Amino acid sequence: MIDQEKVKEAVRLLLKGIGEDTGREGLIETPDRIARMYGEICGGMEMDVKEILSKTFVTEKTEMVLEKDIVFYSMCEHHMLPFFGKVHIAYIPDGRIVGLSKLARCVEVYAKRLQLQERMTEQIAEAVMEHLSPKGVMVLTEAEHMCMTMRGIKKPGSKTVTYAVKGAFREDARLQESFFRLLGI
Repeated sequence: MIDQEKVKEAVRLLLKGIGEDTGREGLIETPDRIARMYGEICGGMEMDVKEILSKTFVTEKTEMVLEKDIVFYSMCEHHMLPFFGKVHIAYIPDGRIVGLSKLARCVEVYAKRLQLQERMTEQIAEAVMEHLSPKGVMVLTEAEHMCMTMRGIKKPGSKTVTYAVKGAFREDARLQESFFRLLGI
C-alpha cells in the first residue's frame, strides 16, 4: 500500500532540494497532488493478476487469439520517468479463453508499477501462461521512454521493442511469423 504521507514528505524534500519554496502558491498543494498521482500510477503493486485472469470460458477454439494495440503508461524504475506505448498479446487456447478486457487489465497490473520494459513483457507472458494454461503465448511491447527522449541522449520518437515467447510460439517459427504478420511487422 502506498504511504501517502511519506510520498508527500519526499516531494517536499525534493522541492527544497532543487531550491524551490514549498510555501509558494503554485507548490503548496503539489505534494498532495503527487502523492495521489503515485497512488494511481503505481497502483499495480496492490493488484493481483490471478484475480483478473481467473474468470475463463470453455472454448473449442484452438487458433491464435490476438489482442493488439493495448496502450499502457508506466514508470521506469531507473529514473522514475514515464515510458509508454503498446502491448500486443497472442495466445493459443487449450480449452479455455479469457475475456479480452482481462488481457488489457493484465497489462495494467504490471504497467502500474516502477518497471523495466523487458521485465514487464516477460511478466505479462508468464501470467497468461500460468493462469490460462494455453498451448503458447507471445507478447510484444513497443514503447517510448522519456529517460531517452527528454534527458540523457535526447532522441524523441525512438522506440524500444521487447518480446516474450512461451510454449507453442517458441516451438513453431510459423506461429511467430503469423503473429508478426498480424501486427504488420
